[in-house]
Amino acid sequence: MGKQQIYLPLKGGCQCGEITYEVTEMPITLYACHCTECQKQSSSGYGMSMQVPKSGFTFKGTPKFWERNSTSGRTVECAFCPECGSRLFHSPLRNNSVVNIKPGTLNDTSWLNPVGHLWVSRAQKGILFSPESLKYEHQPNTFKPLYEAWFSQFEEG
Repeated sequence: MGKQQIYLPLKGGCQCGEITYEVTEMPITLYACHCTECQKQSSSGYGMSMQVPKSGFTFKGTPKFWERNSTSGRTVECAFCPECGSRLFHSPLRNNSVVNIKPGTLNDTSWLNPVGHLWVSRAQKGILFSPESLKYEHQPNTFKPLYEAWFSQFEEG
């Protein structure tokens, strides 16, 4: 199978259109998290996160922010639309160079394919994992393998 290409900018927004965003730099990785917090915030079996450089992320509108402690104990600032409630992005307070967008809010989600799964020890029964995806029982000590797996699937340029 050939390598993919990402066409920037990526655009997305909330369900009601009150808040929109644009990603103008290459995303750093895409993963699915199965921790109980991500299950709760997504109202689903897992939540997806796409790390993007904060320098390449802009939004229009006024989201509401809420801070929470993640399963790993880190503080995360969560942004959502105050009108429709769509969760849009998270900002880990200990790493202010990235934003974790919720990629289900992208205008085009047809190409999304997480390279890894975190907290598989908390995954709901019936979730099937691709054999080639990285799997972590808990929070990984480093995201480097997730970054490498992500970039290996895209064409240069």
